[in-house]
Amino acid sequence: MSIIVERYKDKVSTLPTNDENQNLCMYEGFWHVHGFYINSKADFCVEVIMALQDDFQAQPTDVFLTSHPKTGTTWLKALSFAILNRSKFKLDLGSLPHHPLLTISPHDCVPFMETEAFLNNPSYANGLMATHIPYTSLPKSIISSDCRIVYVCRNPKDVLTSYWHFFRKLNTPIKLDDGFELFSRGMNHYGSFWDHVIGYYKASLEHPDKVLFLKYEDLKKDPESEVKKLAKFVGNPFTEEEKYDGSVQKIIKLCGFENLCEANKGGEQTSKVLSDDIYFRKGVVGDSVNYLTTEMIQTLDKITKEKCDGLDFSFGA
Repeated sequence: MSIIVERYKDKVSTLPTNDENQNLCMYEGFWHVHGFYINSKADFCVEVIMALQDDFQAQPTDVFLTSHPKTGTTWLKALSFAILNRSKFKLDLGSLPHHPLLTISPHDCVPFMETEAFLNNPSYANGLMATHIPYTSLPKSIISSDCRIVYVCRNPKDVLTSYWHFFRKLNTPIKLDDGFELFSRGMNHYGSFWDHVIGYYKASLEHPDKVLFLKYEDLKKDPESEVKKLAKFVGNPFTEEEKYDGSVQKIIKLCGFENLCEANKGGEQTSKVLSDDIYFRKGVVGDSVNYLTTEMIQTLDKITKEKCDGLDFSFGA
C-alpha cells in the first residue's frame, strides 16, 4: 500500500462519496479520485493533494502551469518549457543536439505535482511544474508566495469531446451520452469544469501579477501574441533581437501540434503507464460539433451562461 494513501486513509474515509461512481470523493468542493479505491496508488488522487497541502513549499521563482484536464495542458507545458529554456537549447529544428521536445514528452519535461515521484524528489522540476488542482485547494505556500501561476482553459464542448476520445484510447470506453451526463454534473476527476475555470479566472482578476489566464482558442488564433505574453509573464520576455530573429516563430513551430505529435509517436512516459501519443488527437478548435448533438450543445451553453453570470468572461468558439 502507498505510504501516502495509508497516511491519509482515515481522513479520506470521512469524505462524501458518490453512489454512482464510488472511486470519487468530494474534497473542498471538488470531486477527486481516491487512491484507496484504485489499487492504493496515490498519483493524481486526493491523498497526494493532501500531502502537497501539508508538505510542499513553493519558491518565489517557481512557475506553476495549471489547468483542468483536457484543456491544452500538453501544449502549455511545451511552450513554457521552450520559452524558459531557450538559452539552453537551440530552437532550430535541425540543430544538434536536438531540442528535448523533439524526443521527450512535454509531460516528462514538466512534471505534474500530483505524483509520488514528484513528492519524493520535487527538486527535479527545476522550478517549472504543472497541476490540475483547483485554485482553492493549492498548497498555501503557492498562494502566499511570489511565484507565478499560468492557467489555460478551453471551450467546455471541446473539453468534453477530448475527454471522451481520451477514455476511448485508454480502452475504457464510455458512451458519449454517459460522458456528457457526468461532465455536465461535474462528476469527473478534479470536479466541475466550470467551477475549476472560474476559480482561476477570479484569482487572475484579484492577482493579475501572479495569475495569468490564457484561452486555448486565443493560442490557436494568435499564437505569436500569446507566446510573447506568456514569456513576459514567466519572467523571460523576448528581447528586441529575438523578436526580429524569428525566435518566437521557432518556439511556435517547435511546439506545434504536428511536431509534438511526431516526436511522441509510439513513445512512452517515464512512468511506463501511458503511451505519449495518447495526448495528441487533432488539436483543433470546434471539433465538438462533429460529435455532440444539438441538445448537448444547448445544455452545455446553458450551464456556461448560468455559471458565468455576472462575470465578464466567455469561452472561445
